[in-house]
Amino acid sequence: MSGTDEPRARLTPPKDAVAPVRHADAPAPGELLGAHYDRCFGCGTGQPHGLHLEARAGEGVSVRAEFTVKEAHQGAPGLAHGGVLATALDETLGSLNWLLRVIAVTGRLETDFVRPVPLGTVLHLDARVTAVHRRKIYSSAVGRIGGPDGPVAVRAEAVFIEVKVDHFIDNGRAEEIQAAMADPDQAKRARAFEVNP
Repeated sequence: MSGTDEPRARLTPPKDAVAPVRHADAPAPGELLGAHYDRCFGCGTGQPHGLHLEARAGEGVSVRAEFTVKEAHQGAPGLAHGGVLATALDETLGSLNWLLRVIAVTGRLETDFVRPVPLGTVLHLDARVTAVHRRKIYSSAVGRIGGPDGPVAVRAEAVFIEVKVDHFIDNGRAEEIQAAMADPDQAKRARAFEVNP
């Protein structure tokens, strides 16, 4: 089965799930993770209206990220669109896979919207992997406004499904796949993640 063929993923890990282990080659705590793909709406710098979310490796299997809510991100007048906030959570949670050194896709994302997030706000996001069970990676995240210790605005729980790079090659649009694989940095990143720990 590929990531999207999985039965509906539950957010509670099964009893035989294990604690996550940070890969020996994972980025060091505090290191900027960078974009996994330049055209990614969440983290890519090549998307003019994207989030341009920046994530840094944390301690253990955690990341810290932030993004500024801009004009293009609004839903109601002067407020961030809920889908954009869910995307920021999804992108931050997905960044955790850099620390496990696996390629994974979102299987399920459940988001709670706690308070409105005005335009111009910097959303501070913290995410961590809570458990791993076979190909499933269980994680949670929280987004705060007014600073890293400010009030919670959004939170999420997710299950990511580990896949091989073929998942993207087989399902992505050919011209984008070819362009990405022609980029030496992108190709190197894909090969590195294909090696199982």
